[in-house]
Amino acid sequence: MNEALIANLRAQCGGPRDGALLRFSLGNALLSLGDAPAAAEELRHAVRFDPRYSAAWKLLGKALLAMEDRAGAADAWTHGIEVARERGDKQAEKEMTVFLRRIEPKDAS
Repeated sequence: MNEALIANLRAQCGGPRDGALLRFSLGNALLSLGDAPAAAEELRHAVRFDPRYSAAWKLLGKALLAMEDRAGAADAWTHGIEVARERGDKQAEKEMTVFLRRIEPKDAS
């Protein structure tokens, strides 16, 4: 099912329907199949199309964390938190704040 969905979404890339939502959907489908690198690439496209798309920032952070890129995930979530605050998207802000806290290095003191 997801492979057919991914093929359908990829077929629309570069066409008149290409945009943040299409790339987010493609990234989400790829991540659900475990292809974090391809998902991250599509989610980066999504935030280029719409830098104020907080859900795309959140999912980009998850994809980067799945690739063990903690710094990249932290950067995505930090940016996503700023975007969510600007938009008044309290739920996304809270979620990304929790994700960010979970990956922050613990104090050695």
